[in-house]
Amino acid sequence: MRLLQLLAQTFPNSESASTEIINLEAILSLPKGTEHFVADIHGEHEAFLHILRNASGNIKRKVYDLFEGSLPKDVMRDLCTLIYYPEKRLEMIEEGTDDDLSDFYANTLLRLILVCQSVSSKYTRSKVRKALPQQFAYIIEELLHENPNDEDKDAYVNRIVETIVQTGQARNFIVAICNVIHRLSIDQLHILGDIFDRGPGAHIIMDYLLTRDNFDLQWGNHDALWMGAAAGQDACIAIVLRLSLRFANMATLEEGYGINLLPLATFAMETYRDDPCLQFQPIGTPAEVKGDEKRLRLIAQMHKAISVIQFKLEGQLVRQHPEWNIDRRGTLENIDLARGTYRFCGKDYSLLDTSFPTVLPDDPYRLTAEEEELMKRLHHSFRISEKLQKHIRCLFSHGSMYTVCNSNLLYHASVPLNADGSLRQVEIDGKLYEGRQLMQQIELKMRTAFQHDTPREQRLLARDFFWYLWCGPDSPLFDKDRMATFERYFLADPATHHEEKGAYYQLREDPAVCARILDHFGVEGETRHIINGHVPVHASQGENPIKADGMLMVIDGGFAKAYHHTTGIAGYTLVYHSRGFQLIQHEPFTSTAEAVANGTDIKSSTQIVEMMGRRIRVRDTDKGRQLQEQIKELRSLLYAYRHGIIKENTKK
Repeated sequence: MRLLQLLAQTFPNSESASTEIINLEAILSLPKGTEHFVADIHGEHEAFLHILRNASGNIKRKVYDLFEGSLPKDVMRDLCTLIYYPEKRLEMIEEGTDDDLSDFYANTLLRLILVCQSVSSKYTRSKVRKALPQQFAYIIEELLHENPNDEDKDAYVNRIVETIVQTGQARNFIVAICNVIHRLSIDQLHILGDIFDRGPGAHIIMDYLLTRDNFDLQWGNHDALWMGAAAGQDACIAIVLRLSLRFANMATLEEGYGINLLPLATFAMETYRDDPCLQFQPIGTPAEVKGDEKRLRLIAQMHKAISVIQFKLEGQLVRQHPEWNIDRRGTLENIDLARGTYRFCGKDYSLLDTSFPTVLPDDPYRLTAEEEELMKRLHHSFRISEKLQKHIRCLFSHGSMYTVCNSNLLYHASVPLNADGSLRQVEIDGKLYEGRQLMQQIELKMRTAFQHDTPREQRLLARDFFWYLWCGPDSPLFDKDRMATFERYFLADPATHHEEKGAYYQLREDPAVCARILDHFGVEGETRHIINGHVPVHASQGENPIKADGMLMVIDGGFAKAYHHTTGIAGYTLVYHSRGFQLIQHEPFTSTAEAVANGTDIKSSTQIVEMMGRRIRVRDTDKGRQLQEQIKELRSLLYAYRHGIIKENTKK
């Protein structure tokens, strides 16, 4: 009764309740919206945003379906580019001619209306209306729901378009309609982790996501690292800085988040002024620093300085948290500077670099006074970055360790398993958890680090836990026996670089193992899947992203440029529309400027993963089940009205 009385405040009489039932029943019969899944974007904002703008090639397909045979290919290509980048493309067209563009504007508007009608056809008018810009909503809605090919309405539509052009609003209308096409082409966006690191534009990606509502995130290990840094965990801060310098990517830190790197640069130049820092040259050097030897040397010095600090801070954490069982993180105490060797697994290896001016032999993990002062300043810079804190709040508000959506289980990396395929129990705060409960407990602990109503000691423990998530052997975001960062920098023998993956990665191609995981997480449905990323699929070597007889889909195709030479591609998009699943494989993206100027698009190939025997309707989705529950409640309200259990308000 309490629920029905609350419901009666929104639907005060039989007529309003009946109208809503009719509306919801109609929605249930619509085709399901298109879901896009991407993973491991790693700061490659131009490629990521282009894929969203072209809806993984879907907008181009619609344009060609609508106009092939009636428009030349170059005109269709230009129309696609205009849809992707309306402001920039219009600016280029307008600056490139002195001719009257009235006909161009009118023809473009009519074509865009047809494209917009096509992408909006599976949605209710109400949903489309919400996607429209408020200032133009009425007119665009009129255009969308009138057929310009209908002779009776032809003059009406043409007159609207002519008036838009005559009043000087054509440019604004074109931009508005293009943006509506973008919004309606992707109904739900799923990002399976690792927005940060390697590429230069993680902050740009986060700024874009703040403009959207229909997306969710499953946190990756790099996201957790930045969350820890934002919380003030010093080892996480050091690792974030090290990774940024390793890829010569200071743009995200300096331009995106206003992190002051001058103290680190000053410290590095003074401490390593006579050190060539050969092992710390950046990878995949950006064009803006190529050939600038002085700047490259400074980056290498900063890179080494923060790396040594990282190893010290990590050694301190291992001592502080024996419960984490990280017994192979010992690094600096294994150095014999007199002999220039490093002891690894009982064997001595020659060091590639023997310059450790800040490492004290009797206490190798103690920061020097200068290092302590540097970390205080860096800590302060991360904590007061308003934009970084805003972006981390977005990660929390839209994110989680895992998500179940429409019979798909989404997580970034793994579910820890034992060698026999059973769920591995992991200790957190003295209690053992596995599978779903482990993911939930980790998520609670991550959120604790940012909750100021939690006791300070608990917050500090939770803050340190972000580092464990980055490199802990039983972390679902890492799931390896160790992280060989020190060995990769300082030892030549590749055997010392090996990181043994957890049992999940050996067993995930077994359908029975995947079925067991899906059962444990309560994922039901005839066609259910695990979808994750984290480990790049080496497509050039013939690796198939579809595993376990189609039950597991690994969609890390290597967005980051650093992976292109090993994966052979530049990312995947998994698309789940009303007819089934398609995997879109993308080739490397040139640049936004090239796309705008020359109409170049990402070359993509489509692999049909799974097609349904019938079209999937909203009724078949999680949203559909929610709507059916609402209909059931509304029918109960109708019964209550008709039998006088609740009095109707006929005046509303």
